[in-house]
Amino acid sequence: MAEAARSKAPKEPGASRTASGDRDAPADTVAGFREAVNMTSAQLSRWLETAESREVGFKGGSGKESVGHRSGRRIVRLLAKSPDDLTAGDLAHMRKVTGYVHRHLAQQPSGDIRETPWRYSLMNWGHDPLHGSSKKK
Repeated sequence: MAEAARSKAPKEPGASRTASGDRDAPADTVAGFREAVNMTSAQLSRWLETAESREVGFKGGSGKESVGHRSGRRIVRLLAKSPDDLTAGDLAHMRKVTGYVHRHLAQQPSGDIRETPWRYSLMNWGHDPLHGSSKKK
């Protein structure tokens, strides 16, 4: 009974599990993050300084900085870290970023996405859907 209760316990936010129930290996988490985040630290830093970056995303009750914008600042710091220096919190945030990017890419609106809140929100999370695309920015 105790084993069944443990298996139904909520997982840590942002954590992903393998088929066996284990968390992803740190190397897998880093690889997934690097694939999802297709902007460089410099590109993301410049983007986060724009008005468009500050205007999009869920701001909660504060009405100030959005969750995505705050995440973008953390992503800049994560991109500068060596994989050997990553903490459990860093890895959890990397999993959160990867999940966010994958979920929101699946919700791509039709038409020209260049100047849309959808794209701008993804960019706050380090992913520009136009990178690697033949579409012009």
